[in-house]
Amino acid sequence: MKLFAILLLSGLITGCRGNSSYSLPPKLLLVSFDGFRADYLQNYEFPHLQNFIQDGVLVEHVNNVFITKTFPNHYSIVTGLYEENHGIVANSMYDAITKKHFSDIEDKDPSWWNEAVPIWVTNQLQENRSSAAAMWPGTDVSIHNTTPSYFMNYSSLVSFEERLNNITTWLSNSNPPVTFATLYWEEPDASGHKYGPEDKENMRRVLKEIDDHIGNLVYKLKMLGLWENLNVIITSDHGMTQCPKDRLINLDLCIDHSHYTLIDLTPVAAILPKLNKTDVYNKLKTCSPHMSVYLKEDIPARFHYQHNNRIQPIILVADEGWTIVLNKSSPKLGDHGYDNSLPSMHPFLAAHGPAFHKGYKHSSINIVDIYPMMCHILGLKPHPNNGTLGRTKCLLVDQWCINLPEAIGIVIGALFILTTLTCLIIIMQHRLSVPHPFARLQLQEDDDDPLIG
Repeated sequence: MKLFAILLLSGLITGCRGNSSYSLPPKLLLVSFDGFRADYLQNYEFPHLQNFIQDGVLVEHVNNVFITKTFPNHYSIVTGLYEENHGIVANSMYDAITKKHFSDIEDKDPSWWNEAVPIWVTNQLQENRSSAAAMWPGTDVSIHNTTPSYFMNYSSLVSFEERLNNITTWLSNSNPPVTFATLYWEEPDASGHKYGPEDKENMRRVLKEIDDHIGNLVYKLKMLGLWENLNVIITSDHGMTQCPKDRLINLDLCIDHSHYTLIDLTPVAAILPKLNKTDVYNKLKTCSPHMSVYLKEDIPARFHYQHNNRIQPIILVADEGWTIVLNKSSPKLGDHGYDNSLPSMHPFLAAHGPAFHKGYKHSSINIVDIYPMMCHILGLKPHPNNGTLGRTKCLLVDQWCINLPEAIGIVIGALFILTTLTCLIIIMQHRLSVPHPFARLQLQEDDDDPLIG
């Protein structure tokens, strides 16, 4: 009973905390540092980020979607959909129906993005709300005839400071108020490609710069009076793995390039056959023991990467650390895009604000779970998605959540209490049922005569 009372009281307190945190209109800032591999947190020092985490929550691993590249995973974060469902299936695509090509530098055609509704559009359509964006993929495109109220056309030449200044200005001084904003930065992805994640010296320098950016972000929010009422999520799209120069899969040694069109290259290559599909497949199938080759219809179900016209008839997936090339070397010492079950491909998530617990650590969520969590925080009705709020409930103060160790403890405690009560009842019943030892020596009511005359 005491245990039950404690649990009930903690639930009531949690509910009260959740209600008080939403007395003001909920606001959310979503930040992505591209290519921030989850275990960087264990291998390098992040004083500013660790301070952020100590007063908030940390998800150690985010299970992202296949393929583990930039555009697909950033769109999964803001739609809660697998790539086959939201349509951004790679950084370079070809649609056989429309005969159109897509690349990460030619991405402004809304038809590529309109298969899904990102959260900034949903937020934008709510009464008296607006969204803002600093270069998150897709935010400078008119998706479903809607762009954020405030956004920046993408340019990698724009500094983090300028992006941050714009975002904080829009969060502070917009009318109607910005309730959802997103901020994107290209590092440590660019340096991960250039040096490889195992280059400790260069990666330590780059990751220190990122930690300083986080410190500046928190300082700016505090100076503007935004810190206490703003929910902030810091995450990434994918990780990074080392790619030795000698681990190359040369397609030109296996098949004539004139037999197919290469839509997207390494480490997941999209192949559009020009001749017989079976012949192209058979040649590629024996090309390398370090590469899996799939017909579209045979792509493993766990990838959720099959049911879309933009997925090509043949998909090649290199083993971790291997690079698919066309008769030349690769300039990249690090890469991503590999099987999303690999820990090296996983990002992390940290969050702070009135919607989140303080000092809480969680092992993992799916990247598609971030979207329903954000919709919940903002009070938006989510569009159909592949995520679930249930996996992120433990991060949120207004949600009832018992994790596995707590659940085991409660069950063991309840069994102990029940066992004790049962034993007590049995003992009491036994004592009541046993006759008094001198009961048979007591005199009967009519036995008045003395025993001795």
